[in-house]
Amino acid sequence: MFQQSLPTPCLRRAGVALLLAAASVAARAEYPDKPITMMLSFPPAGATDILARAIGQKMSETLRQSVVIENKPGAGGNIGLIAAAKAAPDGYTTYMAAVTNAAIAAAAYPPQSAHLQKDFVAVAGVAIVPHMLVVPAALPAQNVTQLVALLKSQPGKHNFASQGPGTLSHLESEVFKSTTGVQMTHIPYKGSSQALPDLMSGSSSMMFDSIPASMPHVKAGKLRVLAVASSKRLAMLPDVPTIAESGVNFSADNFFALMVPRGTPPQAIATLNRAVRAAVESPDLKQRLLDQGVELRYTPGEDFAKVVDEEFRTWGKVVQQAKVRLE
Repeated sequence: MFQQSLPTPCLRRAGVALLLAAASVAARAEYPDKPITMMLSFPPAGATDILARAIGQKMSETLRQSVVIENKPGAGGNIGLIAAAKAAPDGYTTYMAAVTNAAIAAAAYPPQSAHLQKDFVAVAGVAIVPHMLVVPAALPAQNVTQLVALLKSQPGKHNFASQGPGTLSHLESEVFKSTTGVQMTHIPYKGSSQALPDLMSGSSSMMFDSIPASMPHVKAGKLRVLAVASSKRLAMLPDVPTIAESGVNFSADNFFALMVPRGTPPQAIATLNRAVRAAVESPDLKQRLLDQGVELRYTPGEDFAKVVDEEFRTWGKVVQQAKVRLE
């Protein structure tokens, strides 16, 4: 009669190893199995926040997990950048990077404990969100030429608002000043939502601000748009000239990307990339954000790394030429 022998210790160990390996593979395959945090360096209601929430909601449908937005504003974007860089590189912390802003902050501030190029990997480029030059509706200037003439006629008597020290909003005005020779005082805020009420009241005479934040006030007749800072005119504002067309020689397309801390597993990056692409290429989301001044544009992570390098080179030079130095 055949009698089955008991497994040897060696066979038992091999069986345990196989089970552990299978469990490990299953665990990796289940990513993500909990909510994902998307950090950003600006407060609620601004362009970065609007973009992050719209994309995050679409990503959650693909990932079947919540995408939780965490706002960490301040220090020209460095507070959020540092917090995201210090997060565990496990795929559960992402960063909605305002790339152009990060390039400016890296050049304008002393070296920080985190750097977008060194400490992050791009999942994908997601959008460009150009700024526009807006003034209070009560200001008599109807175009950039008239604005410059007004400011030059009253040197030092006007203020300009910004989203904060070292932000793109701030540096655009510094370049405007240095290019046109006007004298103005900088009034920094923590994001558009805090700056716009004072701008509309007339306590500041101009601001470079994101279209999603300012456009409702333009439509309400409380602000006037004089130019867009993008390299070409925008489809939603075809009659508004670029700042370069208006005689001030610079442009800023304002690139955004979803990034993760360096060291994040490739499998997690690939999963996030698929979710980002599905969100960015969603026709309804593209149209909804385009109506707010946000152009969704998917770029693979490896290709977007070149965009990051170019932005850091370009704005490093601009910061140096404008002699902007922040503490």
